[in-house]
Amino acid sequence: MVFDPTIYPLLAQCALPSDLRTLSKSQLKPLSNELREYLLHSVSRSSGHFASGLGVVELTVALHYVFQTPFDKLIWDVGHQAYPHKILTGRRDRIKTIRQKEGLHPFPWREESEYDVLSVGHSSTSISAAIGLAVGAMKEGQNRKTVCVIGDGAITAGMAFEAMNHAGDIQPNMLVILNDNEMSISENVGALNNHLAKLLAGELYSTLREGGKKVLDHLPDLSDMPVPLPPLKTLIKKTGEHVKGILVPSTLFEELGFHYTGPIDGHNVELLVQTLEMLKDKTGPQLLHIMTKKGRGYGPAEEDPIRWHAVPKFNPSEGLPPKAPSPFLTYSEVFGEWLCEIAKTDKRVMAITPAMREGSGLVKFSKKFPKQYFDVAIAEQHAVTFAAGLALANLKPVVAIYSTFLQRAYDQVIHDVAIQNLPVLLAIDRGGIVGSDGQTHQGAFDLSFLRCIPNLIIMTPSDENECRLLLQTGYMHSGPAAVRYPRGYGTGAELAPLKPVPIGKAKLIRNGFDRVFLNFGTLLPDVLTAADTLNATVIDMRFVKPLDEECLLSLVQNHTTFITVEENAIAGGAGSGVAEFLLKQNLSIKLLMIGLPDYFIAPGEQHEMRSSIGLDAKGILSQVTEWEVRSNDN
Repeated sequence: MVFDPTIYPLLAQCALPSDLRTLSKSQLKPLSNELREYLLHSVSRSSGHFASGLGVVELTVALHYVFQTPFDKLIWDVGHQAYPHKILTGRRDRIKTIRQKEGLHPFPWREESEYDVLSVGHSSTSISAAIGLAVGAMKEGQNRKTVCVIGDGAITAGMAFEAMNHAGDIQPNMLVILNDNEMSISENVGALNNHLAKLLAGELYSTLREGGKKVLDHLPDLSDMPVPLPPLKTLIKKTGEHVKGILVPSTLFEELGFHYTGPIDGHNVELLVQTLEMLKDKTGPQLLHIMTKKGRGYGPAEEDPIRWHAVPKFNPSEGLPPKAPSPFLTYSEVFGEWLCEIAKTDKRVMAITPAMREGSGLVKFSKKFPKQYFDVAIAEQHAVTFAAGLALANLKPVVAIYSTFLQRAYDQVIHDVAIQNLPVLLAIDRGGIVGSDGQTHQGAFDLSFLRCIPNLIIMTPSDENECRLLLQTGYMHSGPAAVRYPRGYGTGAELAPLKPVPIGKAKLIRNGFDRVFLNFGTLLPDVLTAADTLNATVIDMRFVKPLDEECLLSLVQNHTTFITVEENAIAGGAGSGVAEFLLKQNLSIKLLMIGLPDYFIAPGEQHEMRSSIGLDAKGILSQVTEWEVRSNDN
């Protein structure tokens, strides 16, 4: 795919924002149209995040037109919507490589461009970082501007409010743009979102406010009257503030110390430019509320922005192709089906997700059991402690959460669940390599950061059937438990009737000689292939904690080498648990730990990245043979 300047004449002139700023304001609307068409054309041929970027085309153009980026600092919260930003900041011709191995990063990434101020991927961090930049700019004294863009889904997270509370206290010069499209990835939920969603165009509030000002300006001052009545202006003003609070969220933001402007049409590029120019030199924290449509300009994406959030390659004239048929369920689907099966007979089960209903396989459950389903919005900390509260009420909470997002609730897992030994089940999706979302989304660390927590049972199923059985085991357990499974399809394993398995018991998969593979998770098929070549024993360990110590002690009797395999960071992971046990028992046996390397793994397809780090059958075999050669040389 080669960029054709004859199709996009204005976009061809705008390789960088400095070029964009040479255009007249009247050219910004046709430029926005070209940018939207190019985004549609490029993503349809490369795959990637889609609907979010369509919704901020005009905003992106206006921001780079008004502000002197990269001197002025611009932060995109989460970064799903940053494709137009990348196109306008020197990466137009490489946009076809986005989310691919060694291609453009799917999110703003500091190593990629000086226009990417903050490397992102998780939500609700933009305001905090912007405050730091704004404080630095004030100390620098060069009139550098600081702007961040946050969605109405991301702003519901506690971290965003913590940041706004701080900004209101220290009053840095900064602009927060609230991009209100009534969406995050799934539909937004929560009281604040419901309040924002009631806004139409701000006309009713504007009419009342302006009309009220005119009335108040012509009222006499009654404060000197002999009758002790409250001043009429004050009374009316207070009444007006109540009306204002009902109509728009400005009261909320202004109470936090922000000067509120809006809401305005986020697809009117000339209005955006005019408003941004007005706000550019204002002091103190400013908040501009804009209304946009996720998927703007492409009918199918406007109608179904969830499905069009991130897309494979597609034909724009035909829409998305049907989902490729697979004979196997994904692990997310396995989890969702298991949960529905449980809920049929147990009304105490409560499913919780922090805004990831579709990704976690909970769509069917949410429709069949709506009174037992809770989407708490982008609030991972709240999700876990809410689950603790449910457990205290003798209910059976199951928290469906991605590995990368569980990191955000670590204190709650320790303090509110594990210390109190509450029966909360963590269903940890996207464990291991997730693919094209890259460094911020790889599920690389959960086994490491969970393994050191007392009271917590940790399980790693090797296939769909094991996933169901271990979920059932965790659900029936009287204390906290975690089941960790990957993104993607299973192996087609036959599903057995549900029953718990003995806690801490491994399973023999293959008898061999000398070497033994200790498998943790769904790399078992690759481990078996390597083991066949080496005639090695294979044990599916199932439990990271507690380890099957009895099994390990018996294996020491007739094997010389242990090889642990996991799709988790080697540092502190399941293999480290085996090493600690061997040291504690003073057992002399060779140990090789195979897992994720000690660096952040870049975007790329799952199979590509597993191959590149030696976690496919060929790589596992190669790691074993090379390690043994080095051991013999020593």
